[in-house]
Amino acid sequence: MNWLRAVERLRSDRRPGVLVTVASVRGHAPREAGAKMVVAEDGAWDTIGGGNLEATAIARARELIADGWRAPETLSVALSDKAASEHGQQCCGGEVSLLLEPLLVVPSVAIFGLGHVGMELARILARRDLELHLVDSRADLLEPERLRPLDDALARIHVHHAPVPELVLGQVPPGTHVLVMTHDHAEDAALCDVALRCGHLGSIGLIGSASKWRRFQTILAREGHTPEAIARITSPIGMPDLSGKDPSTVAIGVAAALLQSLETEAAASRAAGQERAR
Repeated sequence: MNWLRAVERLRSDRRPGVLVTVASVRGHAPREAGAKMVVAEDGAWDTIGGGNLEATAIARARELIADGWRAPETLSVALSDKAASEHGQQCCGGEVSLLLEPLLVVPSVAIFGLGHVGMELARILARRDLELHLVDSRADLLEPERLRPLDDALARIHVHHAPVPELVLGQVPPGTHVLVMTHDHAEDAALCDVALRCGHLGSIGLIGSASKWRRFQTILAREGHTPEAIARITSPIGMPDLSGKDPSTVAIGVAAALLQSLETEAAASRAAGQERAR
């Protein structure tokens, strides 16, 4: 598998990795500038030249993956019998500068309900590097022509027409952040109920008023959920200081609150990686 396919495979499998590129070469080296390979915790694909050069890059890349590292790093490796090495000698006589770039597991977000607010929210989140799942029980809202504004999305869009939308909750990746905003309060309630029974989801948000949420708390308690479990759901969602009720304003508030949550999650991941590295 070449490096490009390996990047795609890791993205699809939601596994972290490192893209290693020969940034520059001074003197003789086994590969030219621009050669690439991909390293994961349990595999490596393509080659930057083998030997100590490649083994050193793989070892460093795996340290960075284990530490939860998120920023590019450069690494210089001398190819000389006089240079210290851990993985055997390479006597090409040159020096290679490597660029190690993180291949991160991007956030996954699922919007349940592609009505006015849901579609506005999809347009905003599509500008982010996400796995974006769009779910609705109404096929006409997922027609290609209606979703045309998402054609240039940075996010990877996954469209789910689901007459029983809660079944999609079992199909989305672990850690997916769920936003419930369908056209039917009964459908919303069913989604909240099943989401609380799933152990693999990230945050759960429900659109609506405070009075709607009070009714839902009663419904969910009647279904057997504890107060601690029900507290996993955030409702209402969005930014309370934004007073407008038009779809774009509501969507902007929901997106801003979600992005704050994602940034907090990323900061916690970085801190955990730094703690492990000590």
